[in-house]
Amino acid sequence: MEYRELGRTGVKVSALTLGTMTFGEQNTEAEGHAQMDYAVEQGINIFDAAEIYPIPPKAATQGATEEIVGTWLASRKARDKVMIATKVAGRSSVIDWLRDEPVLSRQTPAQMREAIDKSLRRLQTDYVDLYQLHWPDRPIRVFEGLEYRRLGDDAHNIHEILEVLGEFVASGKVRFIGLSNETPWGTMSFLKLAEQHNLPRVVSIQNAFNLVNRSYEVGLSEISYEEQISLLGYSPLGQGYLTGKYENGALPEGARKTLFNRLGRYEQGNGPRAISAYVALARRHGLDPSQMAIAYAISRPFMTSVIIGATSMEQLKTDIDAADLTLPKAVLEDIENIHLDYPNPCP
Repeated sequence: MEYRELGRTGVKVSALTLGTMTFGEQNTEAEGHAQMDYAVEQGINIFDAAEIYPIPPKAATQGATEEIVGTWLASRKARDKVMIATKVAGRSSVIDWLRDEPVLSRQTPAQMREAIDKSLRRLQTDYVDLYQLHWPDRPIRVFEGLEYRRLGDDAHNIHEILEVLGEFVASGKVRFIGLSNETPWGTMSFLKLAEQHNLPRVVSIQNAFNLVNRSYEVGLSEISYEEQISLLGYSPLGQGYLTGKYENGALPEGARKTLFNRLGRYEQGNGPRAISAYVALARRHGLDPSQMAIAYAISRPFMTSVIIGATSMEQLKTDIDAADLTLPKAVLEDIENIHLDYPNPCP
């Protein structure tokens, strides 16, 4: 397993991160524990969670993922073996069940303080290694789509959010802070305000990156280079589509689309054609489509760690083995040719 520096922290994380958002919904506590055991055995030293997990988010299961990670940490006495990353929710017009009071989710000081304390209790730890803003608190479209779309005028105060994060760092509840699902403007705004007001500097950004969504390359990749902001790339398999398991309309038992049918972005426009082209390319070169997709993400020079997730040990083993795969030049060239035909069809 390769290890890469997280931002400018001097701390190195594995090239793969174990994502845990299925724990508590598609995976039981025992299955989650088995995945974490295996991940550590294979050299993974960072787990990623969030207060809203498992997915899909709902009041009945919210927090179950962190609780499962917490019981693993306690039972294995493994707090010093892994870095724990988790996230606080951003602005929402529907999620009103995260806090003690029925209020819509926002990154206000009061909500953030409640969120970190609850996460710490569920995780059974005194501190979080990487605390991330799950998505911006600004009134903008966050998921699905490339163009900027402002949805209102009630902009949040980045300086105030940074002050609260600084409070967490000063108290020892958080070691490092990061962003997620953020834009170039948002990322640079956090960096500028941190410098101006002597507040903690974000060390990472967790955004989607995969063969059918390489939008991070436009704008944000330069920030990763110039400001040493680590990309923790999520959804390297396009929520399972790049494995080929949904080819020809297949609906495998237990798969996320089969259970929840909330993956529409991969079925629009050129998405299905691009996905089929990448799956066929992998098979033509004798590669597992999942491993090709993950290995490609790992190989990007602006990538620090690729977040993988699985619902079975078989899937997890396949995904982790991708860390040892170096893609031949011919495969990389074929990937670029497909990308020219179908650029970012599934943002």
